[in-house]
Amino acid sequence: MGYMTEERRMIQATAREFAMKEVLPIANELDRVKGDIPMSLRDKMAGLGYFGMRIPEEYGGLGLGAFEYIIVAEELARAWMSVASIIARGNGLGGGFTREQRQAYLPRMARGEFLGAVALSEPEAGSDLANVQCKATLDGDEWVINGNKMWCTFADGADFMTVLCRIGEMDPARRHAGTAQFFFEKERGTLPPGISGTPIHKIGYHGWKTWELRFEDFRVPLSARLSADRGDDAGFKGAMGFLETARAHTAARSIGLARGGLEDATAYAKQRVQFGQPIAKFQAIRFKLAEMAAEIEAARQLNYFVCDEIDSGRRCDKEAAMAKWFASEMSERVTSEALQIHGGYGYTTELPIERYWRDARLTKIFEGTSEIQLRIISDRVIGDR
Repeated sequence: MGYMTEERRMIQATAREFAMKEVLPIANELDRVKGDIPMSLRDKMAGLGYFGMRIPEEYGGLGLGAFEYIIVAEELARAWMSVASIIARGNGLGGGFTREQRQAYLPRMARGEFLGAVALSEPEAGSDLANVQCKATLDGDEWVINGNKMWCTFADGADFMTVLCRIGEMDPARRHAGTAQFFFEKERGTLPPGISGTPIHKIGYHGWKTWELRFEDFRVPLSARLSADRGDDAGFKGAMGFLETARAHTAARSIGLARGGLEDATAYAKQRVQFGQPIAKFQAIRFKLAEMAAEIEAARQLNYFVCDEIDSGRRCDKEAAMAKWFASEMSERVTSEALQIHGGYGYTTELPIERYWRDARLTKIFEGTSEIQLRIISDRVIGDR
């Protein structure tokens, strides 16, 4: 039996229609001027349940698996990767919540009313997340947070934030220990007192802002610490624990971008006439399109396998790293070839192909760089870990 059941095909078809009719026109208009994802579009996504796909039905979500989640992500990314990414700000967060917090927050997350931002990386802690230096110090019945964070997307627009901090002195033998994540609500559209920030000037991933943040004596209650009963390394483990699904999500976004490039390049090749015939008639162009299609399908099938493993409860950190690495590297190649097929028109902001190309480049960096994925894979292949 194949991966794609009738129910999954229906989910895919609905997402594809929504992406092409609702998301793509908005992306084509707003990305070039670095406009934000409109609230009206977010409301439509919420109506389709996209913010609660992986949230259990008892909390108002759809109770679906990683497989359905990445199907939708691919379709949305084909139109605008940022829209495919914002659904993770409901589905992908909430780890470490108590039962009371789940009851209070998950239904709102599922409705798209309560979306979050995550502050993990720092100027000296990116791939090496165990090097986190942002400090949370206990002061009576409060934690006081001081330090810098980098690459916090949606910090201003989020309704809540989680931040990874060091709560003890770093032990060189156990650098991941002495860490904790803190959760706090905030007013949408602004940064709370005690947190200041500067938007980072990105070459892509528009639709929302990514921030450099500074915490200065920012106070949260004792209850803000997540998973306080799970050991002194709960912060680091919590930050790393969701990565299999996050990497499958990135692979799906990469595939969606590449598919956008392939579909646009195919349509252009059929209508662009040179030397008296459509350029799709030339073997050089035909073979480019064939290779692009084959690479996209290979990445998709690998990602399907990974998500099936995740939904079956089997560990697949090696395979998830493979899917993320292969899909992101593929996406940059394919979108670059798609731009090449468009010729000079591809190197303008008049067509969406340059957006796919810019955004595809990012997929090789976030959720673990390509080099980090290769390290994970090689560790498993060689048997070092």
